[in-house]
Amino acid sequence: MNTIPLEFYLILSAILFSIGTVGVLTRRNAIVVFMSIELMLNSVNLTFVSFSAFLGDVAGQIFVFFIMAIAAGEATIGLAIVLALFRQKQTVYVDEANSLKW
Repeated sequence: MNTIPLEFYLILSAILFSIGTVGVLTRRNAIVVFMSIELMLNSVNLTFVSFSAFLGDVAGQIFVFFIMAIAAGEATIGLAIVLALFRQKQTVYVDEANSLKW
């Protein structure tokens, strides 16, 4: 049976992580920044699952469950912060929210 080599998964993961990093560093919209962070976390998940399947060990898949739980919490807290920011400052741009004092 022909399978996809591990290198292809790692290259895809590196590309996704790079796109996420560029999104975090260049975008001003807080929602897009959070989406870019989620993309980076998913690329790490892909790496863990790829190595887990390649090595025949389930430890990588267990780490993926923990990362998914952290990502869900990050998305929830991040959205709450963005909503609070929008209610107070009427903007979701990161550079305009330069202080935590309302």
